[in-house]
Amino acid sequence: MAEHCNLYDRAMYYDVIFKRDVSSEVKFVNDVYTKYHGGAISSVLDVACGPGYHARGFARDGVKSWGLDLRAEMLRYANDEAKKEGAAVSWIEADMRTFKLSAPVDVAFCMFDGLDCLLTNDNLVKHFQAVAANLTPKGLYIVDLSHPAEVSFSHYKKFHYHGQRDGISVDIHWATNDPKYDLATGIAHVALELHVDDNGKKIVVRDEADERLLFPQELSLLAAQSKSLEVVGWYGDFAINQPLDHSPKSRRMIGVFQKVG
Repeated sequence: MAEHCNLYDRAMYYDVIFKRDVSSEVKFVNDVYTKYHGGAISSVLDVACGPGYHARGFARDGVKSWGLDLRAEMLRYANDEAKKEGAAVSWIEADMRTFKLSAPVDVAFCMFDGLDCLLTNDNLVKHFQAVAANLTPKGLYIVDLSHPAEVSFSHYKKFHYHGQRDGISVDIHWATNDPKYDLATGIAHVALELHVDDNGKKIVVRDEADERLLFPQELSLLAAQSKSLEVVGWYGDFAINQPLDHSPKSRRMIGVFQKVG
């Protein structure tokens, strides 16, 4: 399993860039649950949660929430932020392929390309099995990935994000090495640079990691191979009426999986 450790160990700078209002995404998860399961969500798991934006969002709505991540620094930061908001979240430092919660949840979700660090079919199958083992009957797993228009075997779109607050300015430049996906493995080696001005203190962080390109047919097959999940829907944004297609409004690739058996 590959990840950008140098970036994720700097949780506060990550948050300066990526913190956002996730209320529409929380609503989408609720809408998906209503459509494919029915009833109200009572518990959720935020997989590869980072600062735990979605876990905290559900917790603020009174839903029992878990946040899972491999990086202790991210979880410490997420916990501090949750306390400031009065959001009760249970945090677990664990591998997304082997984790075990104390009780199953109705919905799990993995946002913002958190799945692309699983580089082999075996790792993805193990992950699907671990998620399913921690879901209630007919529970859902929602996966948010880059739209194929942004990344493909012949194209990896570079991107730049900027954020600032409290005298801290942060810029991240992703894919600085012009990465290409290996045609046989679907894996690209991706470099990034983080430029920080922390109240006059200049910091540059460089990081590299492998990422896997994933497509709907591939994920559907691996879910079936896990004998624990099946795909029930694909969406192009956090909107229940937006299909995965080539339209400008289809900007993400969001898969909905349901526990079988």
